[in-house]
Amino acid sequence: MKSGLAVGHTAVITTEVTPGMYAQFEGNVVHPVYSTVSMVYHMEWASRKVILPYLEDHEEGMGAKVNARHVAPAKTGSLLEIRANVIEYERNVIVTEVTVRDRENDRLIGKGEVKQVVLPKEKIKERIKES
Repeated sequence: MKSGLAVGHTAVITTEVTPGMYAQFEGNVVHPVYSTVSMVYHMEWASRKVILPYLEDHEEGMGAKVNARHVAPAKTGSLLEIRANVIEYERNVIVTEVTVRDRENDRLIGKGEVKQVVLPKEKIKERIKES
């Protein structure tokens, strides 16, 4: 990894809740609100954005663990801010604390942690081939 990444670095993404993000299974909507699946996706994406500027050409990040707590619903049209903050960084392991907030009323929608491991792309290919 390139130098410079440190505890406290953040990345932020925003998204607007759409029907494609609803809680649903096999095309059947369970609740017409932001799903936990979508929240985890956005948590991982914000966390990935933290490491992208520091990856060498021969490296890639892999998700290793996600801990998510969905605490409130967000309805269609809600503008969400997903903020990932590095809380642990040692060698090739990065852990971010992630919060999801409704920007309109600064309401907490979810929170959790994402752990990523940075490995050489060749090592990742080997692992995939072995699986």
